[in-house]
Amino acid sequence: MLSRLRIAPLTAISQLPWRNSRYLSTSLIDSKLNKIQMDVVIPKFKLEFSPDLKSVLRSVGIVDLFNSDADLSKISGSKELFVSDAFHRTIIEVNEKGTEAAAASDLPKPLPIRKNKSQSTKVKPIIDFRSIKVRGGKGGDGCISLRRLCKNPLGGPDGGDGGSGGHVTFKATNNKTSLEHIPSIIKADDGEKGINRDCHGRNAEHLVLEVPVGTMFKSSNGQILADLNEDGAVFIAARGGAGGKGNHYFATDVNQAPEIAEYGADGEELSYTVEIRTIAHVGLIGLPNAGKSTFLRSISRARPKVAPYPFTTLQPHVGVVKYDDLQQVTVADIPGLIAGAHRNRGLGIAFLRHIERCLCLLYVVDTSLPEPWQQLEVLRYELEQYDPHLLERPSGVLANKMDLPQSTTNLKELRQYVEKINLPLFPVSAMNNVGVLPILHFVRQLYDGSTTKENFDEKEQ
Repeated sequence: MLSRLRIAPLTAISQLPWRNSRYLSTSLIDSKLNKIQMDVVIPKFKLEFSPDLKSVLRSVGIVDLFNSDADLSKISGSKELFVSDAFHRTIIEVNEKGTEAAAASDLPKPLPIRKNKSQSTKVKPIIDFRSIKVRGGKGGDGCISLRRLCKNPLGGPDGGDGGSGGHVTFKATNNKTSLEHIPSIIKADDGEKGINRDCHGRNAEHLVLEVPVGTMFKSSNGQILADLNEDGAVFIAARGGAGGKGNHYFATDVNQAPEIAEYGADGEELSYTVEIRTIAHVGLIGLPNAGKSTFLRSISRARPKVAPYPFTTLQPHVGVVKYDDLQQVTVADIPGLIAGAHRNRGLGIAFLRHIERCLCLLYVVDTSLPEPWQQLEVLRYELEQYDPHLLERPSGVLANKMDLPQSTTNLKELRQYVEKINLPLFPVSAMNNVGVLPILHFVRQLYDGSTTKENFDEKEQ
C-alpha cells in the first residue's frame, strides 16, 4: 500500500533534497492501492462566511439596481435610497452526523431538548400490567318508619328506599400512559340509607378511573372483556347494588303497618387483569448493560437509572422524541433479556410481555464485546421462541459503545451478520451522543410505517 506520495513540478525536482528514482504513472499507483472501508468520525466545526452577490447579480443582468439614480420609491417610499451592495450571510454547522444528516433533510427533524434534563434521582417506570379486584358500592338499606302525626297517629308506613351503590368504571384517555395510579383493590362508595317521610337515600357517585387508550381488561381465564381503544371509551367493571325498599313498599290490606324493609344489595365483586396494548412506538431491546438506558437519556428527558451492573432496569421507562412537525414518538427502554428468557429465566416472561406492547423494535448491541453478532442472535432467538410474530415487526440494529477501542474491529463482524438478516445498522456512541441523529430519522420512519399499518389493520377488523 502506498503510504506517502509527494508531488512537485518537473522543473523543481532537481533542486529538492530528495528525488524519486523513477516517475510513477497513474495506472501504477492505482494498481498498488488497497480499498478499505472505514468509519470516520469528524469533530464539530462551524463555517461562517458572507459571499458578495453584487457581481453575481450583475452577471445575470441586474445592473440598474445598483445605480444611484435607481427609482425604488415604490418599495422603500423614498427616491433617495438605492442598493449599494448585496451580501448573503451563510452559517454552516457541521457535526459528527454531517453528511448523513444532510441526506435525511427531507424527513421531519427531531427538535432539541430545550428544557434542562431533570437531575432528580426519582425514577418513574411505566406500569403496563396489573391485577385488580373491583367491587361496586353496596346499596343503602330501606327504612322502617311509621308516620306519627298529632291528628293522625296511625298514618301508616313512611320509610324511604335506600340509595343505589356506585359503579366502578374505567375511562380511556390520551392523558395517561401508565397504570401506576390504579390501585390493586378498588371499591366504590355505598348508597345512603332511606329515612322517614318517604325520603329516598342518596345514590352514591360512580367511581371513574382514567386509563391509557389501548387498555384491555381480561378475565381470570384470559378472555378479553373490554378493549378501550378510543379516547373517551368507558368500561363498567363492577356495578353497584340497588337500594333496599322501605317498609312502605310492603304495606298490604291485611298489614297496613309493616315493620319490615329490605337490605341494600351488595355490589358486584370481580377480578381483572389489566394490560396496556401499546406502551411505546419503539422498544429498545438488548442484553443487560448494552446501553439502552444511556441511549434513552441521550434522546429524551427520561431519566432511567444507569449503573455498571446487570438488571439496573426492572421496569420499562418511556421517553418522548419531538419532531419539527409537532409529532411525538415514544421510545421505551425494555429491561434486559438473557438466554432462556422465554423459559422465564431472569423474569424473562414479564420482560417479553413488555416487548409485545411496542410497535417497532431497536436491537441494542454492545460492540465492545467479542463477537457482538451473538448478542443479536440470542435476542432474536428468544423473541422467536416467545412469539414468532415479533420478528416480523419493523426493526433496526443499534451498534452501541463505538467509543471503546475494540468496537471498530467488532463492527465488521456485526455488519456481515446484519446484512444476512437484512436489517439496517447504525453505529452509535450513546455516551458521547455520536451518531444519534440518523437513528432518530430512522425511528420516525419506523413510526410512520407502523402507525399506517396499525390503522389499516383496525379498519380491516
